[in-house]
Amino acid sequence: MTHALSSERAVALTGAAPAAIEAITGSEWPTLLAEALREIEATWKESAEVCADVAWQARVAGNSALVVLAPEQVTDAGPDPVIWRTYRHLYLSTLRYDFRCRVIEDLMNKVPVSVLNEDPYSEALYGFSRLEQSRSDGLAVMHRVLVAAPGHTKTLHVLLHGVWPGTFLPGRAPMLLALVGLLPEGGLNDPIALFRMASARRSLGQYPEALTAIDHALELLPPGELAVHADLVRERLLITTAHDLTLLIPNRPEPTL
Repeated sequence: MTHALSSERAVALTGAAPAAIEAITGSEWPTLLAEALREIEATWKESAEVCADVAWQARVAGNSALVVLAPEQVTDAGPDPVIWRTYRHLYLSTLRYDFRCRVIEDLMNKVPVSVLNEDPYSEALYGFSRLEQSRSDGLAVMHRVLVAAPGHTKTLHVLLHGVWPGTFLPGRAPMLLALVGLLPEGGLNDPIALFRMASARRSLGQYPEALTAIDHALELLPPGELAVHADLVRERLLITTAHDLTLLIPNRPEPTL
């Protein structure tokens, strides 16, 4: 019975996004998605699963949530908590894709802590904004989220996305590898996880392992993901360049963690 219910739930979630995606170039797509998620009484995890992907598609289509939603729809409680959460997930996810970390911070400082306690995905997005800026207090946020949402793939990817550019975070590279290891199958069938893994391996001077990871990521990446493909190719060039430099520069210091 549990398996049947979970299957029905999966079907319901799959059906929540099409209307919004069909209207992705108009102004009503966030409302359509929010109403669909309210109809099935989506949990925060289910909302995160759907909103992260739809927010990306809207951004690619040139009609991101930042265009059709207002910041107040993130900070001001609406009459329905599911709809409010949907708008929050869409808006904050888009800010994350645009690396607009200070805006995320400003908005999240206006959201009650009680709301964040019930929505670890939004707190993860706040953590992203701190980690991306190499702020050490982002580590405390990350640990809270990992306790509140163990093993949730979308949430782990938000944290990975924050640690990845956090150049001055202590232990950044091992931390990336540890987070990747928490993903299903250790991230080995996830091209974005492998991309983060390759970056960490490069930072540690583990160039053969880094190349293996990035080449596998390129093999797994679905066709049509042109922007992501460019990022993966860029990482591969960074790996090979770093490796070549070790051959050209004698007595090069070991990479720092």
